[in-house]
Amino acid sequence: MPARPRKPRDDEIDLHAITHPGLVRQENQDHFLICQLKKQMDVWLTSLPEIGMMPVDSERLAFLMMVADGVGGGAGGEAASRSALEGVTRYVSESIQAYYTADAGDEAAFVETLTAAVLRVHEDLVGIAREEPGLGSAATTLTLFIGLWPRAYLVQAGDSRYYILSGAELRQVSRDQTLGQELVDQGVLASDKASSLRWARALSSSIGGSESRPVVTSFTNVWENVHLLCSDGLTKHVPDERIRERLMTMTSAKQACEDLLQDALDDGGSDNVTMIIARTIRKYGD
Repeated sequence: MPARPRKPRDDEIDLHAITHPGLVRQENQDHFLICQLKKQMDVWLTSLPEIGMMPVDSERLAFLMMVADGVGGGAGGEAASRSALEGVTRYVSESIQAYYTADAGDEAAFVETLTAAVLRVHEDLVGIAREEPGLGSAATTLTLFIGLWPRAYLVQAGDSRYYILSGAELRQVSRDQTLGQELVDQGVLASDKASSLRWARALSSSIGGSESRPVVTSFTNVWENVHLLCSDGLTKHVPDERIRERLMTMTSAKQACEDLLQDALDDGGSDNVTMIIARTIRKYGD
């Protein structure tokens, strides 16, 4: 049996994140978070004003990347996306610690635990909205990547997306949780029609909204993959083929983020734009 490829070291991870209010909206309701879990949480980049640390050790257990896009256009949207990332980080950290200290081979149990963690955050946000009606909508999308080398997990609610570039192929792993996409999946609506109808973009699932149906997808991660998490402020304006071109020709994650942001702004920038791009670059022969 061939040896399993080793886990990338910290200095072999090239990543960058960017968030921008766009050209139309006054407030940015998007948030992102990138952190690694050792036996403590080590935040690399975030738009959150502050987030606490969690105690102990040095070996990287997991790598987390998250994008949340607040729903509703009011104060509740920004509060929801911020609170969701803070809550999910806390609950998922607990889940990963349990995964390592219990049965790391029981993937089904881990997937169930991830789903439960996200639903706990959903209930927290529903409670906040109930106690503070002045916030209005307190819902958000959530796209969360967890790297537990060599396995990776995607947790998604809403329409923020996760893409993988593998070789020359760009693949959208996430599935938009919108009314339009549900009708497309049922064969009721053509995909090109759904993209042009405003009502079709309404979320059928979110964190803190009327319904939450988080989807967990697991897959094997490899060195060659390029990862993109983004809010719909990017994909409203930049087609998949352009995203593929940018990732194929990137010289760094920072440069690719900046180029894709400019593409979205050049096309109108009608919404907040947030993205995380990550890849691994092998520096050592072992």
